[in-house]
Amino acid sequence: MSLSDVFSLHQGRAVMWTGAIERGTVRKGDEVESVGLGGGGRAIVTDIDAVGTRVDQATVGMNVGLVMPGARVHAIRRGHVLAAPGSVSAYAHVTAEIKLLPEEEGGRDIVSGHRLLFHVHTAAVWGAVTLPQGLDTVPPNGNATVTVTLDEPLALEEGRRFAFRHHGRAAGSGTVTRLVAQ
Repeated sequence: MSLSDVFSLHQGRAVMWTGAIERGTVRKGDEVESVGLGGGGRAIVTDIDAVGTRVDQATVGMNVGLVMPGARVHAIRRGHVLAAPGSVSAYAHVTAEIKLLPEEEGGRDIVSGHRLLFHVHTAAVWGAVTLPQGLDTVPPNGNATVTVTLDEPLALEEGRRFAFRHHGRAAGSGTVTRLVAQ
């Protein structure tokens, strides 16, 4: 589940995470782990809110709020991913196939070292791109396999799609093709 928002409930004694279930099922009583962006905390789901209705479980495609007493609200932020403990890891270095937008849609040349704003799940994280040996630039409407070094680790898996911005404008999209251990 990608975190969209966080609410403190009952004078700070419980935290409700809101977001969409991307895969699997979450049930009341399940232990979940916050992954990415310096996460790593664990909590027990005590209630599940589905559009104002309490339910015992939530499945793929549902937008829900998960109530977790004891979770630290100040340590939670948009872009964290909730998952079964140990099922997903955070990475700051990946190899990805990127595709730039055409120039008329905002695509610009990308060269090694350019800082881009990557949008993955509900997170927006800065990172640098390194082009492969022998490639000086990726032109608008071009594609390439690049190495991405993110400023903060995110919950990532091979096949995860993302978008990126360059100089404040939409510039292209990509897919993670390989996770690089740190």
